Amino acid sequence: MRQEFRECLSRGKIIPFPQGKRLVNNEIDSARSDLEDAKFALEHSRYKWSTIQGYYSMYHAARALIYSKGYRERSHYCLYVTLQELFVDRGKLTPDLVESFRHAMSLRETADYRSDFSEEGARLVIESAERFLKRAVEALS
Repeated sequence: MRQEFRECLSRGKIIPFPQGKRLVNNEIDSARSDLEDAKFALEHSRYKWSTIQGYYSMYHAARALIYSKGYRERSHYCLYVTLQELFVDRGKLTPDLVESFRHAMSLRETADYRSDFSEEGARLVIESAERFLKRAVEALS
């Protein structure tokens, strides 16, 4: 078990959530909706919002994944750590895909908290979100 995952568990940032299994489809629906909103915002040159919504598409897909394993996050970073522990280390997701989640998280934080964003960043997040959602759905099948 990764030390970071152990720390997330001990700090209560990842908790058991057995009822999460019945919420997986809701999270996937939210991921799809956020991805469509991100694309719409991009088409209208709303790069900050498209970056944020693109990340949240990935976030909801990631939640669906960990819900399927009976966990819930209380930290975006610990969600990333849990993806590594439960999906990368077990060969269900590639490391680069989960790193794209972390990169999107960073771009979202920069856009949201510092109002620093770009068309290039928004496009990158949306492309990553499309791949991430597709692979998450496959991993859940």
